[in-house]
Order: sequence, then C-alpha cells, then structure tokens
Amino acid sequence: MHKSNWDGESIVIIDFGSQYTQLIARKIRSENVFSRILPNSASIEEIRSFKPAGIIMSGGPADVSEKDAPALEADIYSLNIPVLGVCYGMQLISKGLGAVVEKTSNREYGPVMIDLHEKEDLFEGTPENQKVWMSHGVRVKTLPAGFRTIASSEGCSIAAMENTDERIFGLQFHPEVYHTDFGQKILSNFLFKICKCKANWGSESFVDYEIEKIREKTKGAKVLCAVSGGVDSSVMALLVDKAIGKQLCPVFVDNGLLREGEAEEVKKLLAECLTADLVFVDASEEFLRRLEGVTDAEEKRKVIGKCFIDIFDEQSDKHGPFDFLAQGTLYPDVIESRSTVGPSETIKSHHNVGGLPENMKFELIEPLKMLFKDEVRQVGSYLGLPERQSKRHPFPGPGLGVRIPGEIRKEDLDTLRQADRIFIDGLKREGLYDEVWQAFAVLLPVKSVGVMGDERTYQNAVVLRAVTSTDGMTADWAKLPYPFLQSVSNEIINKVPGINRVVYDISSKPPSTIEWE
Repeated sequence: MHKSNWDGESIVIIDFGSQYTQLIARKIRSENVFSRILPNSASIEEIRSFKPAGIIMSGGPADVSEKDAPALEADIYSLNIPVLGVCYGMQLISKGLGAVVEKTSNREYGPVMIDLHEKEDLFEGTPENQKVWMSHGVRVKTLPAGFRTIASSEGCSIAAMENTDERIFGLQFHPEVYHTDFGQKILSNFLFKICKCKANWGSESFVDYEIEKIREKTKGAKVLCAVSGGVDSSVMALLVDKAIGKQLCPVFVDNGLLREGEAEEVKKLLAECLTADLVFVDASEEFLRRLEGVTDAEEKRKVIGKCFIDIFDEQSDKHGPFDFLAQGTLYPDVIESRSTVGPSETIKSHHNVGGLPENMKFELIEPLKMLFKDEVRQVGSYLGLPERQSKRHPFPGPGLGVRIPGEIRKEDLDTLRQADRIFIDGLKREGLYDEVWQAFAVLLPVKSVGVMGDERTYQNAVVLRAVTSTDGMTADWAKLPYPFLQSVSNEIINKVPGINRVVYDISSKPPSTIEWE
C-alpha cells in the first residue's frame, strides 16, 4: 500500500454515514493534518496500516440501539491511540463499553448551549458556556466505567465525556459544523494536545505525494486525461502533467453544452499551462443527438456520461493505447453520487462517477477525489494555475444540460448562453463575482404572458441562481443587491430573444441542491 510522508501524523475517521463526515475531514485538514475516511467495516489491519495518530468515529443517521445499526468492526482500542466519538460515535463507544444508551423524548436539534464541567483537554481555551450544534434523539444515559462527564446541556446531562487514562473522548454534538462556535478549537485540541499531531500536510506535501503515487501507478504508461476547463479538471490536468509530462494525452471535448465562448477560452488556457499536447474534439452534434427526447434529469446525466466515455474510447484507439483515464472528481461529487465509504444515502449521480460502465477498459486516476473545492483551489494556486481560472465558479460536468429542465434543444442552449453571459459579466463588472460561490442562469421549460411595447408576448422564463458556500456541501442563496438584479433582469429581457421574465432563486442547500437537476 502506498505510504505518504505524513503517515503517523494523520487521523483516521470511521464513517457511520453522517453527511457531516467529510466536514470533519476538511476541518482537520484545515489544521494541516491529513485525514483519511474509512468505512465502519474497515479491519483493524487496514486501520493500523495507516499508522494513525488518532481516530474519530463520525455521526450517523441510525439509532445505535436498533438491531441493524452500523457497528464498529475493528477493535480500535487495541491500537492504544486517542479516540473521539462524535454523536453516533459517542453513543457507540458508550454502548460498546457497557453504558446505557436510550431514546429520549427530550430530543435536541439545532443550536444548544452547553456548560463545561472540565476545561482541560478537549475544551482547553474555550468558555464555560458555549453554543454547539446538536442533532440527536438518542442519548447516553449512564457513563461507561472509567469515564466522567465534562459537559452537559439542559436536555442532555452527558453532552461530552472523557476517560483520560484510556484517552477516549465523546461529544454528543457536532464540532465540525459552522454552528458550533468553538468546534474548530475543540478539534484542534484533539489533534495537537491529545494526539500530538504535527502540522505537516498542505498543498506542497499533497502535490508531492500525488505525483509520486501517479508515477508509481502508471509506470511509464500513457494516460488519457479528460479536461473541461473547470477548476477541478484543470488542477487535475496540471497535477498529472507535472507527474508524467508527455505521457499525458489531455482531451477537451466540446459537448455542445458549454457556456458562450468557453471552448476557445479553455484551449488557450491549457496551451499556456500544460506541457502535453491538447487534443480537441468537437462532439457537440453527437451529444445533442443522443439527448434528443431525453427529459429525465438522471437519465440526461447518464447519457452525457456514457457519451463522454464512448468518445474517450475513440480517442484511446486513435492516440493510444492508454491504460488509464484521469478525472477531476472531488469529494462532493462522490458523496452525492453514492455511499462513499459508509452507510450514507445516495442523492444524485454525477457524470464523473455515475453511469460508468462496469467493463470500462480504463483504470481511473482521480487524484483530487478526497479534496473539497477550496482545497483544490489552493492546490491549483500552488501549481501555478492562473487566478482567473483558480477562482472560477464550479461548472457541472453535464454543463448546461442540467440547467435546462426537460429536453435539451440547440435553440434553447443558445438562449441560455446569452442570458448566462449577461449575468456573469454583470457580477464581474460590479465586483460581485468573487463574493459568491457559484452563479448561473437556468432556462425553464415554462412560458408566461408578457407585454413588450404594445404587443402581447408568450415567452420563456429564466431563473438566476447565486449561492454562497465554502465547500459545496451546504449553501445559502446570495443576497445580491436589488439594483443589480433589476439591472441584469432588464438587460436579459431586452437583449435575449425569447425571454420575457426573470426570477431569482432564494432556496438554500439543503433542502434544495445548488444545480436544478
């Protein structure tokens, strides 16, 4: 198994299905400590192989008292390293060590104030009273032998516990979420005061590690690299290019679902940044042909993903042979597409991970698949990606195909491109582009009555969407200035034929997703 130069300084996170598990990993890595997520079924041998400095057991949606609740398969206590249980993880520790865990009618969801009984170890440097984020209907009623309560809330007498002799700790709340005021400090205390980690992981060490791993994996073989011009695929391409140079064959496919002028911009960018020669494929007619009559969102994603793979197969025959296909898959792509490493729920498929045929002849290289978007931007900057690209908003793999609900027609794509360009140019012009995580237009398959001049119109509506976020896992709608929205709306209606109505999306994620499909 490939070892990194930070083995023995990392944290292993055991995943019990929480949607917050990846946030734990991100918070740890923000302290320059590497973290790995393993399933609850991981063996003690697998966990031991990473030589972790500590273990965190994540939360999860199940009830620990139920018969089929996810269990901890490995005897992690035999490793004699610190263990921190979060929510479900704390309950599982307690149950496994003989304590009573029970459902409670006094459930706690959302912000709760806790009172500290002990300010050393986990809570060192934090106030006696602090706000945390609870999410539980099950509580630890009695302490395991050797433990003591170190924090409590009005509805939870054991909100945090510890056994300092065995170095086992439990938190009923979620320190990884933004709403826990001192969550980062609590995690930092676990890393540096309890686990004695060293802050030796970051963009430089990550790049060095991945370059070595790619070279070791490919062993001189040629790699077919899918590039879209987005931040993810651009950073991935730079990283693989830096590792193997001319062994890389970067392929940019114009699928007919790109934004206005994007194909030329991407070709110019990649020519500046890569040593490998770019292969440009205009497959717009093929994609649109396959999408004729397809209206279901999931089916569209799968059709687009299958078409990409078919084209890469063709390019493999033409420029190959290739043993590997490199992709810019990120963590949010993976967690929303399948149960990543634990028993979490699938939300939607993604073109990078959904729809890949089982008999695909390429072996995948996905060097960014354990990173969040903000981490990818940092790696891109370290690799020398131009700022205009590293700060670019996320753009979905299926492109405008998921921004036109229902069937996709070329004339609708042309209409959407014009509206989207006006919106994005306006954000840049007013200095708002870098203030939001992602912004775009959606063309609805809905027509409404309007009046232009003295004439009645019956034309399409466009939705403008802009959100703020740090990692794409959660997002809030951006509070753009009303005068700006008014100006953009007027410009779109006046300049884009076929549109007579503009609306602004004010839904957050959750419950909505960022993209419409």
